Amino acid sequence: AMLSLKNENDLLNFLRDLCTLEELDELSHRWETVELLDEGMSYREIAEKTGLSTTTITRIAHWLQHGEGGYQKALKH
Repeated sequence: AMLSLKNENDLLNFLRDLCTLEELDELSHRWETVELLDEGMSYREIAEKTGLSTTTITRIAHWLQHGEGGYQKALKH
């Protein structure tokens, strides 16, 4: 469904219909965490900045390094 959308506005509207505000907030924090990990920020600093637990940050870091490459590809864009 996401690949069928033609522009950013359509994607944002789709995500808003699909997710609750809390879910969108969580997704936003998770992506911010990926970017901060890529910049070399510590887990504790990321936790303070995003409000995510260090357990969640550890999980995100694992998938950033050992996942399917989706995070890495998105970071390049």
